[in-house]
Amino acid sequence: MSTHDTTITALFRDRVRASPDKVALRHKKHGIWHDVTWGAYGERARHVAAGFLSLGLKKGECVAISSENRPEWVYADLGAMCAGGMAAGVYTTNAPEQCGYIVKHSGARFYVAENIEQYDKAVAFRAQTPTLEKVIVVDTEGLTRSTDPMYMSFDAFLQGGKDFCARSPGVVDSRCAEVKPDDLALLIYTSGTTGPPKGAMLTHKNLAWMAEALSLANPIRESDETLSYLPLCHIFEQLFTVLANVRHATVVNFVENTDTAMDNMREVSPTIAYGVPRVWEKYLSGVMIRMSDATFLKRAVFKAAMAVGLRHAQARLGGGPAPFWVKAARPLAWLTVFRPLKKRLGFDRARVAYTGAAPISPDVIKFFHAIGLPMVEGYGQTESTGVTAVGRPDRMKLGTVGLPLPGVEVKIDEDGEILVKGPGIFAGYYSDPDATAAALDGEWLRSGDVGEIDGDGFLKITDRKKDLIITAGGKNIAPQNIENRLKFSPYITDAVAIGDRKKFMAALIVLDEENVVKFAKDNRVPFTTYASLTRAPEVIALVQREVDAVNKTLSNVEAVKKFAIIPKKLYEEDGEVTPTMKVKRKSINAAYKTEIDAMYR
Repeated sequence: MSTHDTTITALFRDRVRASPDKVALRHKKHGIWHDVTWGAYGERARHVAAGFLSLGLKKGECVAISSENRPEWVYADLGAMCAGGMAAGVYTTNAPEQCGYIVKHSGARFYVAENIEQYDKAVAFRAQTPTLEKVIVVDTEGLTRSTDPMYMSFDAFLQGGKDFCARSPGVVDSRCAEVKPDDLALLIYTSGTTGPPKGAMLTHKNLAWMAEALSLANPIRESDETLSYLPLCHIFEQLFTVLANVRHATVVNFVENTDTAMDNMREVSPTIAYGVPRVWEKYLSGVMIRMSDATFLKRAVFKAAMAVGLRHAQARLGGGPAPFWVKAARPLAWLTVFRPLKKRLGFDRARVAYTGAAPISPDVIKFFHAIGLPMVEGYGQTESTGVTAVGRPDRMKLGTVGLPLPGVEVKIDEDGEILVKGPGIFAGYYSDPDATAAALDGEWLRSGDVGEIDGDGFLKITDRKKDLIITAGGKNIAPQNIENRLKFSPYITDAVAIGDRKKFMAALIVLDEENVVKFAKDNRVPFTTYASLTRAPEVIALVQREVDAVNKTLSNVEAVKKFAIIPKKLYEEDGEVTPTMKVKRKSINAAYKTEIDAMYR
């Protein structure tokens, strides 16, 4: 059976049968890593499916899941699918009304909550969600004496599933057999940068095809290991924790919690690494700041090694053959600097590193290639099941997002918008025919991004269609290019380019707190709070130097003539960034109108 006419549940059940004793998942508890075999994974998902069936889940109904990354997330996910339903992830950082919106919009009858914090949110919104019947809590600490009829512990829920299986042995197999490739498997709610979240409908066929297509672009092996730490509500994490895992029998290691991700990265040392640009920028700035603290000798050795590494990376990334001196010096640079650095970061086993979900500066990609970590950029949307195009380590072109996946067609519309067609294109937005009609033009997905395809077929993203800036002089400017260059600075964690219908470009700057605090301490800059740090003349001068350096790489019309440092960090709960740390421009422009106006006085 090809992946064009199968379901993700069929692939999962095939994997369980083929590799019952192989490790599928690993998770850490009380400082010890615990293995879950495919046999155990299959049994848990089966009992979860039976649990939902015993509670009356009907085919096509939705189960909502609000939890950090842990095995129970995927048990609930695959279990809901095996019961003929679909899963919808809810970010644990969402406010109660946001969680309630997804439950109400999806019509979910069952809500899997990680702990008392997520359960309390359900208590807060349940009066507004008439479909909700049960809240199934994984970690019941603080809830063991609850008499709420809506509450159920995950253990009790699993036991109910086991008992249901004992009474009706073929019930899960029977429901599973009813699941068809065109049935809905996932509802992934978009971040809502332009309004309320929309539920993107992904079918079993979409997921099964993408599980295969991922490996056609860059091979995935049974021996591969990944670290699951990005939100599972997002398609990026689903690609590796669910799709690649089920189709290719990789081992998924779950982080202990979001704060231990970098420590767990070192422990696991995955063979496939991935992250959003913010993660890679943090790694890079951490290395640079640590080196600024090193001895003169260490700094000199690192600088020499980076010169070799960057020249080698330039050759790899399409800059022609590397000179003889680079080839001769690289083994020494590798032994003395890059190998120990990769080990310290947790990338010593990584064959490939992916960056996606937001634009990244080419300089960041170049840095990781320089230290020997082949990084490729991927591009796509939830609506295309995550990936439209991706770079290949052996065939890359810097400044592009690679070549379309096999089986995917990409074309550029008259206004520059990227249109996409292929087996991964979603079935539309749940209960929203108007939004669906706006996103789909026949079989083509309107991406909302502006780009171009070069003579070799590589796709380049210029910007979001709605984000393009037209200056008062009529010049079209892509803000992402300016922002990415600014964010390459170890002292700048975010930047928002301003200039629409203005005489010149300006920027709102968000400081990298950790690195700027270190700068302030090293240079005896007095400050008491983060806000006072942003007002310190020495910090403003530091940022000015970083902006001046970026301006040298930009055309005169793109150059940032003025900037303002935002006096706080950007928070998802304040509506300033999405859960994947993408800036909500409209919110930022409204919130900091005073600062913006001051720059143009």
